[in-house]
Amino acid sequence: MAEPEERIRVLLVDDHQVVRRGLRTFLEVQDDIEVVGEAADGAEGVARAQELRPDVILMDVKMPGTDGIEALRRLREAGNPARVLVVTSFTEQRTVVPALRAGAAGYVYKDVDPDALAGAIRSVHAGHVLLQPEVAGALLSQEEANGGQGRQGTLTEREREVLALIADGRSNREIARALVLSEKTVKTHVSNILMKLDLADRTQAALWAVRHGIGD
Repeated sequence: MAEPEERIRVLLVDDHQVVRRGLRTFLEVQDDIEVVGEAADGAEGVARAQELRPDVILMDVKMPGTDGIEALRRLREAGNPARVLVVTSFTEQRTVVPALRAGAAGYVYKDVDPDALAGAIRSVHAGHVLLQPEVAGALLSQEEANGGQGRQGTLTEREREVLALIADGRSNREIARALVLSEKTVKTHVSNILMKLDLADRTQAALWAVRHGIGD
């Protein structure tokens, strides 16, 4: 079988070596995924992400020293473009909302089926946001408590079209295809939307769109 032209470069960040080893063993048999490195805590994860420039980071939440949420904040501040998929346990579900607000593209539970994990990596790499209904509801409630209803901004018609497609889970490439635009133009529209609505990332943009009925 021929090698794919472009593989998804993945960085593993978890303080348990056995977990990293298990993830690596599974992911390395995927034709389109390449594990480019590992880190044992959040600080090392940020440093390795800056060095290796992975496409996707699998990030544990609870780690000694610098935890996953702080690492997410540092990655955002550094402008690192990697998509972060948080790996958590069901009992740590309350940490998912802070992680998403810190910039995670989604999350999976530690007992996730291996094939579902590979699918999640491909999905966030494609620009999708992985949210389960109960977490989306928690994010919306938190946004409401913070007065998000008043942050209307002034969106152009084209920006509203882009926002509707973000809410539909489309990647920049898919949005570009749907609206017959270049990916560069779509990225500009996304940046303008985030700036006008005072939002941190496309996850928050998708939730804002759901609340305000854009894309319904």
